[in-house]
Amino acid sequence: MPEAPLPDAPVLEVAGLAKRFGALVVLDDIDFAMRGDEAIGIVGPNGAGKTTFLSVIVGAHPPSRGTIRFRGADVTRMPAADRCRRGIIRTHQVPRPFSGMTVFENVFTAATSGGGAGRDEAYQRSIESLALCGMMGVANRRADTLGLLDRKRLELARALGTNPVLLLLDEIGGGLTDAEAGALVETIRELRHRGIGIVWIEHIVHVLLQVADRLICMDAGRIIADGRPDDVMADRTVIDAYLGGGAG
Repeated sequence: MPEAPLPDAPVLEVAGLAKRFGALVVLDDIDFAMRGDEAIGIVGPNGAGKTTFLSVIVGAHPPSRGTIRFRGADVTRMPAADRCRRGIIRTHQVPRPFSGMTVFENVFTAATSGGGAGRDEAYQRSIESLALCGMMGVANRRADTLGLLDRKRLELARALGTNPVLLLLDEIGGGLTDAEAGALVETIRELRHRGIGIVWIEHIVHVLLQVADRLICMDAGRIIADGRPDDVMADRTVIDAYLGGGAG
């Protein structure tokens, strides 16, 4: 089971990270570090490289150049499954439940296969994750019968079943009503209280700002601003890149 990192030590360090798909440069020499107690929001225009950044961190895509260190260890070439067992997990923009399984079975499978838990521990993790995400009432329903909000909750519950140290969220608020997004925010705040590091990509900025204590803006594969949310959103470079220069 992953141990919680020290609050003042970097849980994730990225240096010179680059990713190319043929001639297309998607990530361009990114340097980034975060502590284990931070909640970091990532914003930026479509095509900025945000989702690819998460994919490289979790090991879904190998970097073309650069290094990734997690809790002091070099994981740059480590398979995604091994990173997951060390405590790095992500959610996806479009929920991907295991079809033909119940909600509980989805989370249990994530806990055993993704998180490496034994049967008893996986059962306990599954119950705790479903309760935290407000899904105990639908635990025995087939996952493919769920509506969008519950699919989003299940995506989060499955990630929690792996016992993460670092949780990467990719537009988990997309498609939700304000009330539904508000409920999701409360759940993610609780994760912060439990010491889980959060990196959250979200286009619904007002939702993101309810959780993030640090904000990053990406454009054309680079980080163009990194700091306090109010400062980043007021940055002229960010306004020009993300908001089209229409403000101010």
